[in-house]
Amino acid sequence: MKILVIDVGGTHVKVKLCGQSERRDVDSGPRMGPAEMVEAVRRLSADWDYEVVSLGYPGVVKRGRPVVEPANLASGWVAFDYAAALQRPVKILNDAALQAVGGYRGGKMLFLGLGTGLGSALIADGTILPLELAHLPYRKGRTYEEYLGKQGRKRLGRAKWQKHVLAVVELLRAALEADEVLLGGGRANELAELPSHARLGSNEHAFAGGALLFGDTPFAAQVPEFRRDGRPRASEVGPRIAQGS
Repeated sequence: MKILVIDVGGTHVKVKLCGQSERRDVDSGPRMGPAEMVEAVRRLSADWDYEVVSLGYPGVVKRGRPVVEPANLASGWVAFDYAAALQRPVKILNDAALQAVGGYRGGKMLFLGLGTGLGSALIADGTILPLELAHLPYRKGRTYEEYLGKQGRKRLGRAKWQKHVLAVVELLRAALEADEVLLGGGRANELAELPSHARLGSNEHAFAGGALLFGDTPFAAQVPEFRRDGRPRASEVGPRIAQGS
């Protein structure tokens, strides 16, 4: 099966055809809505042949559909028909969960994405557990995202930002009883050292995760597939992913 993976972020939209090494991207930002994203993807993938699409969405996803507008992009994403616009069957998963799937090795793994915002997901014995930790209160009236995301990095400087990253990773790992933590996102590479029980991820994990949403994999059955008529496949009306995402 030929799978196109789309990783939608607050700064860039990245696309890759599974089985190929080339990755293509375009700037996103507050002026990009879903129609603009689809148009950009069509341009980027014009010479690629694909049958289905895996889409990593920067926001809350339930039953395979976005339910909250993304914080760093234009509006209109919740009501948009992605399968019809892309003219392919589509599976949508939160972008942090998608990277977690691609980087999972077993046991209970916490994923934290240090990017424009703060992505989070947990995989426990092969079950995807999307999280929304970014906007929980952390310190001095600010959230985890306001310390660990792009604005926190800018406000605190590298040394203090890294100190908080290390502290939060240990705090959340202990609270969730995770065996390990995978740190992804564009800013993870800025860390001079990694917390204990943590390893560094990469954007390639999103593409690896997208490939695992189709076919005979433990993750494929957990994410519903939507057809071009906007309906889920009959066998996937009752999605089995934890928390209904």
